[in-house]
Amino acid sequence: MKETIIKSLLKIEEDFNVKILYAVESGSRAWEFPSKDSDYDVRFIYVHKQNDYLTIDQMGIGKKRDVIELPINDLLDITGWELTKALRLFRKSNPPLMEWLRSGIVYYQAFSTIDQMKELSKNIFAPNSCLHHYLNMASNNFREYLQGDKVRIKKYFYVLRPVLAARWIEKYNEFPPLEFPKLLEDILPNGELKKHIQILLKRKIDGEELDFEPKIEVINDFLNEEILRLREYTKTLNIDIPDFTHNLDLLFRNTLEEVWK
Repeated sequence: MKETIIKSLLKIEEDFNVKILYAVESGSRAWEFPSKDSDYDVRFIYVHKQNDYLTIDQMGIGKKRDVIELPINDLLDITGWELTKALRLFRKSNPPLMEWLRSGIVYYQAFSTIDQMKELSKNIFAPNSCLHHYLNMASNNFREYLQGDKVRIKKYFYVLRPVLAARWIEKYNEFPPLEFPKLLEDILPNGELKKHIQILLKRKIDGEELDFEPKIEVINDFLNEEILRLREYTKTLNIDIPDFTHNLDLLFRNTLEEVWK
């Protein structure tokens, strides 16, 4: 599959006259709980030529799109962000972008830009915005998927992962790892709750069909309580993040020089 992904990325470079800097897996495969029918969620960062930026209309305005999306099929979902868009979101510690930088499945990387972003990410981290992102994700998925006497069991992971990620931020004041097993092992103590989650995880990875089943009360109760508790915790945070605009402007200019020289 990697060969197919690389071919798709090279065709994007040719069709859109851009250079791709980085491409990774961002979905359940990167989170280490894929199902047998999981698709590939490829996310990439790309840069245009210098003259494309030296116009009166900035990238992302009008017809100058700052996103490239290929038609989604049953197996492959490929979406990319233009570099200035990515850097503006990076400045705000955008969680999806921060996850891309930490993905353990890298399909492609070229030039030095991403290594520099990874180094900067140690300081560009806004706990408030990241906590709100994960809690909103957890709350929405909990409300949509886990109500009623019977629920779609595999959807537990789409609530558990953001809750455990939020707990990681609370515990370590750093951006959480993507891998669900690592979050689970570190954040939850041994006991009934963890045992139920481990059984579900093994069933999902083994390819067992996890459709509608009676909800698991111990997991539901934990998620409900943690979402409420973490909401209150976020209200206690008041953290000022330094402005890294100058550093990111310089990184952008250096990237243009490095890529297109």
